[in-house]
Amino acid sequence: MMIKKGLKVKILTGKDKSKEGEVIEIDRPHNRAKVKELNMVKKHVKTTKEKKGGIVSKENFIHMSNLRLISEKKTKKAGDKK
Repeated sequence: MMIKKGLKVKILTGKDKSKEGEVIEIDRPHNRAKVKELNMVKKHVKTTKEKKGGIVSKENFIHMSNLRLISEKKTKKAGDKK
């Protein structure tokens, strides 16, 4: 089971248990993934010249052992007849 960016997964544990979403980022060295609009955390951002500061909500990483693959992209290879 290989979880990749763009695949649909279901969360098995934690505050977002049994919710589904799309993988938007993977951290292979630490076996973690970010799921779109799930496991949201609040981050305090300091004001800079370019950006306004404040409290920002963003996705946080979830360990891959807490994710289950729901659907895979189906691709046809040139040699496949079915």
